[in-house]
Amino acid sequence: MLALVTLRRVGRWSRDWYRTRPDRPPVDAPADEVRRRYERLRWGVFAGTTFGYGVFYVCRLALSVAKKPLIDAGILDAEELGLIGSALLFTYAIGKFANGLIADRSHIGRLMATGLAVSALTNLAAGLQASFLVFVVLWAANGWAQSTGAAPSVVALSHWFSNRERGTRYGIWSVAHGLGEGFTFVATAAVVAAFGWRWGFFCSGALGLLAAVAILRLVADRPQSYGLPAVAEFKNDHAPLPEAHSSVGALQLEVLQNPAIWVLGVSAALMSVARYAINNWGIFYLQVFKGYELVDAGTVLASFPIIGMVGAASAGLVSDRVFGSRRNVPTLLFGLLQIAGLAAFLRIPAGHMLWDAVALAVFGFALNGLLVFLGGLTAVDIAPKRAAGAAMGFIGLWSYVGAAIQDWLSGALIEHGHRHAGAALAYDFSTVTNVWLGAAIAAVVLSLTIWNVKARD
Repeated sequence: MLALVTLRRVGRWSRDWYRTRPDRPPVDAPADEVRRRYERLRWGVFAGTTFGYGVFYVCRLALSVAKKPLIDAGILDAEELGLIGSALLFTYAIGKFANGLIADRSHIGRLMATGLAVSALTNLAAGLQASFLVFVVLWAANGWAQSTGAAPSVVALSHWFSNRERGTRYGIWSVAHGLGEGFTFVATAAVVAAFGWRWGFFCSGALGLLAAVAILRLVADRPQSYGLPAVAEFKNDHAPLPEAHSSVGALQLEVLQNPAIWVLGVSAALMSVARYAINNWGIFYLQVFKGYELVDAGTVLASFPIIGMVGAASAGLVSDRVFGSRRNVPTLLFGLLQIAGLAAFLRIPAGHMLWDAVALAVFGFALNGLLVFLGGLTAVDIAPKRAAGAAMGFIGLWSYVGAAIQDWLSGALIEHGHRHAGAALAYDFSTVTNVWLGAAIAAVVLSLTIWNVKARD
């Protein structure tokens, strides 16, 4: 009985700790003091979500760097690695939707910090073992933990940055995954090359624990929970009145009933096939098909996320400043460019390291710009602000179902196409690369069907 009571108390405490706090009465302070406090808190939120979300990617992609060493050591094969990657992405897809709904009611800093800490621990555990089944379980748990990153970050930004700021801030925040990917492809690859695959997981896990502490300290709750005005009032950029009289649940249901949100979800799923094909199989493809050593492959692939940060940062800014916060024309332009970059990378013959890097840079720039629009910003524009987490979660669900299917299918097609060439293994990538490119094209074509969708006023 005592144990049951204790569990109930712990459960009640944890729910209260993660729940967003109630609104406080407005602070009794001069306007300048309110402004200073507001700016300090919101820039802490921006820094914490951007840095923290980048480290989420470090804890997600360690396996991508370790794939060939694991195959060479006879621990796993390509199909098993595809299944492990799919385990992460399927739980991530479901968790992203669920945690998007939860984030609308949560203290974002606490939710994100816990998720990143759990992700870091799964990395540390992965480095301690060499079992396929254990990898599947750990990477499935990692996927759920990873799902506390993106949607909560966007909810936090929507609380602290107004409508007129959203595109620019979202675009800059979107560089976070490029930072994490670039760090992984260069630094983690160097660690794995020097010390073995286990140390790739150990270093990622250690960095994740440190970043979780930083998130907990930097990412604040909603402004109203500190007695500060809502961001619409603070920036004189007001949300529509009907939203103020609707419950969060009703607004979330409105998101799920919007046909344009569904189109964006399927487009995001197709885009994620191409994105995660390069993220999760790019180093392996460069090593096996184009003959690079691990560090060289990581260096070439790093041009994808590093230049991608420029695409992500510029996409929201360009759509705000050049196209009057409309997302349709820049979506088409970035989409066409990412198709061209991916096609060039897949068609360049082996032995052209510079051209591979250039093609990946073009693909990364355009893909990350497109990701800003199809991966969330357009959905957030047309959704109620208090249901931003639901919009992001729903798009994330589709995105990572697509990514998960890609990882499983890519692994199966790569393994099916392998053959022994003397003592070594050779792989036929022709079928799988056609799937990657076809999905990139289909994502752009489908997005054109909602060309005239209007942002919520």
